[in-house]
Amino acid sequence: MKNIKDYDIEKLEEELLNLGEKKYRAEQIFKWIYKENAVSFDDMTNLSLDLRNKLKQNYSLGIYKILKKQVASDGTIKYLFDILDGNAIETVLMKYHHGYSLCVSSQIGCKMGCKFCASTGIAFIRSLSSGEIIEQLLAVERDENIKISNIVFMGIGEPLDNYDNVINAIRIINNPKGINIGARHISLSTSGLVPGIYRLADENIQCTLSISLHATNNEKRSKMMPINTKYNIEELLQACRDYITKTNRRVSFEYALAKDTNDNLDDAKELVKLLKGMLCHVNLIPINKIEKGEFTKSSNENILKFRDYLNDHGIVATVRRELGSDIDAACGQLRRKELKQ
Repeated sequence: MKNIKDYDIEKLEEELLNLGEKKYRAEQIFKWIYKENAVSFDDMTNLSLDLRNKLKQNYSLGIYKILKKQVASDGTIKYLFDILDGNAIETVLMKYHHGYSLCVSSQIGCKMGCKFCASTGIAFIRSLSSGEIIEQLLAVERDENIKISNIVFMGIGEPLDNYDNVINAIRIINNPKGINIGARHISLSTSGLVPGIYRLADENIQCTLSISLHATNNEKRSKMMPINTKYNIEELLQACRDYITKTNRRVSFEYALAKDTNDNLDDAKELVKLLKGMLCHVNLIPINKIEKGEFTKSSNENILKFRDYLNDHGIVATVRRELGSDIDAACGQLRRKELKQ
């Protein structure tokens, strides 16, 4: 059965015309799904009984079940969702003074094989549909009785490897008739799929592009991130410069600091050289130790020295606040644990 949340409002209008209904019904259905967070077509009481029956016969709302929920001492919540086909995905709710941010997954498993990521070692199964991405947000809002204010595509999977579904999900999330989260409150993180960056530049979506950089030369980056052997640092940074020129949007570079690997002042100096003159921000990430992983967290002293060197040399840098450290913080850890049981 088709997931009704896979359709943007224009496609839903087409679906309704095919059912012999009026186009304006799409906006009513959108309101029930995204404003009211309806869990049943029967809830949509301003639709005729005949239309509700047609919807039940042809579509599902794809309502997730919570398999596991972990709550950290800092208020971070990690969900493991049953997505109704025998697979499970992770979603993380983070609480900040400015509101609630949700880290969503875009795939079941990941092909990228980054050596510091807990998703590595879990076989890639498939990409999520737009509706399966969006339901993560709706399921958390129902469970916590809250409104999400920020979305980050930084969970399991490579968003640009699931390009069409991710872009469609962003458009529905951003749509004022849908969830209505501003594009500037949506962040998409990529390990560096260069063709996808060029495509994204043409979309006219004002979301934030985050690049997982993590190293300052190709030798180091290829060891940490196999994708670098296909799209090296030079190609990646050129794509970022072209993206900035076309969109006039600042790019955020994620840099996970690993002890004795990429966290000394020589690395900081090289990073300044690489990024000099770019409209960018560096998000320094204290790396999470994962089971059988070769990388460990840099010392707090090195992290602060690294940050200060970047800021002193014209590169805006901040250290990401560590959240959920007592609940399998790294993406993929909860799913890995459940798969072993």
